[in-house]
Amino acid sequence: MTQATEVERKPRDDEADVFGLTHVGRVRDSNQDHFLICSLHKQLVIHHTSLPDVAALGTSTDRAAFVAMVADGAGGGAAGEHASRLAVEAATRYVAESVSCYYTAADDETFAKSLHDAAMRCHEGLMKRSEEEWELHGMATTLTLWMGVWPRSYLLQVGDSRCYQLRGGELRQISRDQTMAQELVDLGALPRIEAANPRLAHTLSSSIGGPQTEPRVTQFKQEWGDVGLLCSDGLTRHVPNERIRERLLTMRSARQACEDLVQDALDAGGTDNITVVVGRTQRR
Repeated sequence: MTQATEVERKPRDDEADVFGLTHVGRVRDSNQDHFLICSLHKQLVIHHTSLPDVAALGTSTDRAAFVAMVADGAGGGAAGEHASRLAVEAATRYVAESVSCYYTAADDETFAKSLHDAAMRCHEGLMKRSEEEWELHGMATTLTLWMGVWPRSYLLQVGDSRCYQLRGGELRQISRDQTMAQELVDLGALPRIEAANPRLAHTLSSSIGGPQTEPRVTQFKQEWGDVGLLCSDGLTRHVPNERIRERLLTMRSARQACEDLVQDALDAGGTDNITVVVGRTQRR
């Protein structure tokens, strides 16, 4: 095997270090966050999730893609938890139904459209459920879904749950917050320094199940040694980017990084549910 081929090859399953963790926080009575990590073969294989009663499907076929997602629910009572759970379950189901599309390495436009369509189907499903069950009326959720099809990555985002990438010691936010504050900053109607206003910063301009839904799909490249992070705003409202960067730079494992970041958010107040998913490739 030539050096070039070795550098460019897809990581094996045992070279992917991935972990997810969710915590109710110190203030909330219930956890309205959910996450899921899975791989796409000719079947979908669940590796780690907060969802109840999800069976793992075994397979010996070559991995086509890796998927991770985080959803942060909104709504009174149990509505937010239902919204995030239903969105993750629906997105997982739509991805599983489309395994053949991903397995044959379709073009970028097809991938982007599949992810956009999955988000819209999730949205329509939540809207219908909300109309049918009064106790779930008004439920909504964020949905941030990362799909890695080596060496490409695709990010589907609705809401303000974030995706970060650490490469060469530099932490970059791949996602763009879909909040009223960010919308006003983009329009030039609000100085960035005023965008920290809690009411505006935490009011979603786009959500699954909400009054407005604008799924965004972004493509970027994967490289050996990259570290990826998905998280709900329960982390980022308490833990600054520089601290996140330090944790990812010094991580010994994805599990340890998740545990440390959740503890940082708890130590800083833990006023919201906290969900963190960390993944990296390690050559063996």
